[in-house]
Amino acid sequence: MTETGTGTDAGAALGTDWRAWQDSWDRQQQWYLPDREERFRIMLDMVEATVGTAPRVLDLACGTGSITDRLLKRFPDATSVGVDLDPALLTIAEGTFAGDDRVTFVTADLKDPDWTAALPHDSYDAVLTATALHWLFSEPLAALYGQVAGLVRDGGVFMNADHMPDPATPRINAAESALRHRQMDRAKAEGVLDWKEWWQLAAQDPVLAGPTAKRFEIYGEHADGDMPSAEWHARTLREAGFAEARPVWASPSDAVVLALK
Repeated sequence: MTETGTGTDAGAALGTDWRAWQDSWDRQQQWYLPDREERFRIMLDMVEATVGTAPRVLDLACGTGSITDRLLKRFPDATSVGVDLDPALLTIAEGTFAGDDRVTFVTADLKDPDWTAALPHDSYDAVLTATALHWLFSEPLAALYGQVAGLVRDGGVFMNADHMPDPATPRINAAESALRHRQMDRAKAEGVLDWKEWWQLAAQDPVLAGPTAKRFEIYGEHADGDMPSAEWHARTLREAGFAEARPVWASPSDAVVLALK
């Protein structure tokens, strides 16, 4: 099923509860992204609208496989290829989907110009990504969009759900950010794990400790990147070779941009 190492085998031997790790990751991400499930719902609605209910999907920068998890629950006839570089999150993904022939995971660095060579297919009905590409700066992200355009079949779709604040509305942005952080503070007081605390737990797990150490060797504490507007994403996707592109969902700080080949 996988192409990413032995973490899953070790986890099975130790009886690791991969679903618990998956759920823990989701809760931690939900703390930062209260509209996270709504974004996924819209994304899958648009998958069904554009390419149907049995798509071949590339889960780009897949992490623990959050998109793949929701994709297969809604569309049992879909298949998914998850690609990422993070060894810890891929270990959780592999464990979660062990034995599911619909899912394949690939280790690749999206900054490597040849990363697409690691994929098992040359063409996909849909390429989906969420809360991941903001760690790329605008120039390499534009180059990545060109590569993605080459992977999406004619009539296929790409969607990116991520932080896309509008620089033209600084007061609105500040007001939204202040409210969101007040809400996060209240949830934190009730015991929600933040990003740093979650990774501290992963580093203490006998199966995830090694992959977690490797993860921080690759990325450091947190990757830097840009957060351009949804309009920038749509324009850049059209320039990359997509026929149409625009936001299909937005909150005050996030958006889902869809591009149709």
